[in-house]
Amino acid sequence: MNFTETEEQRDLRAAVAQLGGRYGFGYANERARRREPLRELWLEAGKLGFIGVNLPVEYGGGGCGMYELSIVQEELSAAGCGLLLLVVSPAICGTVIARFGTPEQKQRWLPGIADGSAIMAFGITESEAGSNAHRISTTARRDGGDWLLNGSKVFISGVDQADHVLIVSRTEDTRTGRLKPVLFAVPTDAPGFTHRPIEMDVVMPERQFGLFLDDVRLPAEALIGEEDAALGQLFAGLNPERIMASALAVGMGRFALGRAVDYAKQRSVFGGVPIATYQGLAHPLAQIKIELELARLMMQKAAGLYDSGDDMGAAEAANMAKYAAAEASIRAVDQALQTLGGNGLATEYGLASLLAAARVARIAPVSREMVLNFVAQSSLGMPKSY
Repeated sequence: MNFTETEEQRDLRAAVAQLGGRYGFGYANERARRREPLRELWLEAGKLGFIGVNLPVEYGGGGCGMYELSIVQEELSAAGCGLLLLVVSPAICGTVIARFGTPEQKQRWLPGIADGSAIMAFGITESEAGSNAHRISTTARRDGGDWLLNGSKVFISGVDQADHVLIVSRTEDTRTGRLKPVLFAVPTDAPGFTHRPIEMDVVMPERQFGLFLDDVRLPAEALIGEEDAALGQLFAGLNPERIMASALAVGMGRFALGRAVDYAKQRSVFGGVPIATYQGLAHPLAQIKIELELARLMMQKAAGLYDSGDDMGAAEAANMAKYAAAEASIRAVDQALQTLGGNGLATEYGLASLLAAARVARIAPVSREMVLNFVAQSSLGMPKSY
């Protein structure tokens, strides 16, 4: 595995950074405070081929992988305008459809996902299930040649921007009688499908929703992939989710660190020298730099393993990357605030609003505690604790 990026990857990183620089934190923060999506940035990123960089060329994508899509997310986030729906639409939904969809399903959904003209949200979380995907209660049952979906979801991102939601449901296995997960592409305008916003104190442009499915009727072709694929098909989308969440957190940490370093170089209080010369400020920022680089390396490892087809190796690395990136990002924002002092709480510096946003990474898309459970059991071979 080689972490020296290719010329094409370096060019992609530079091009995305340039795009992010033209929009930046001011644009994203203004929209976030109005609870409005970053629609212009999303559409331009799609037109430039960044959103679908991981999707197959024959369906309008860039033919690359999660490594390249994580570059897109990291650089936009480092510019202060990360796109949460990159985690959802191309990374989770696009990946699942590209790997498991029929040729007709790929042709129907992937071109729009790739160029950003269509958005597919992802619905898995339920209020009574939490981190336990085995307790998902949204069910699908056959009704002639159709399916009927019933259930509810919570904390589903960007439903107001989406044309479809990839819903994780359960259906009974006719051989064993056990419920197994299945995936359905549900139109957001389908009869029986409703969504309500969940008011959040986090300042971010993407809104969260509760979903309600009341006898939502779907044709047979709405089922994505194989009915018997079960967890393997689901986790094909969840590993990219963790990789992209890591990229978002690493980028946010880079943004905060950059603001702190710039301020420390310019600010002078005692003796006419910049406060960057004080080891009490310089050393913590240097530590943050190290921690962000380590998190990025694990993220790159996870993306490389995933792109090589090593799903098991990618699962371990993606969970570790998500853990490391979340912790590094939280520390970066906190130390940046401490460096700026009172100015860190001022709107013009754009750091205080990141406090809650950075903290989200410790909870979602999988909590820190569940990552530690995974590592203890899968990496260390310890007995299951729950």
